[in-house]
Amino acid sequence: MSGSIAQGTSQTHGNTHILHFQVRLPRTMEDVWPAVATPEGLGAWCTAVDLLEPRLGGAVALRDLGSGRVTAWDVDRVAEYTVEGGGRIRFHLERAGADGCALRFTHEFQGEQESERRWRARFERLIEGLRSARTLPGQELSEPLPGQFT
Repeated sequence: MSGSIAQGTSQTHGNTHILHFQVRLPRTMEDVWPAVATPEGLGAWCTAVDLLEPRLGGAVALRDLGSGRVTAWDVDRVAEYTVEGGGRIRFHLERAGADGCALRFTHEFQGEQESERRWRARFERLIEGLRSARTLPGQELSEPLPGQFT
């Protein structure tokens, strides 16, 4: 699997916008989880993280999106952050084959600050990072590097 971003959908209800994406990723859920649930992982493709308490109700501060709370947390599956000024950002991972996963993404927000184009660019960085990385932040190598003896 090489990774792909399905056409995003957008809904508007008054001043509330809801943006949805489905992103197919070339790694397992367990491999992708750190990219959506750790400061290093989010910082590598989405935005710098000043604070993340990895638990339901924990504090979160996403530099370009806002500060708030972790409003859903199901390890290896769901990370949701609700931030003041940035709305609700939900990452839901699902298995997709033996060595891939699908990321169902929702961003519910007020105003016009975010766009489909900005999230698409972020997801392209995520896919490229997963494609080129042998490990993700917080993970150990599961196999030796070429030429490395075990």
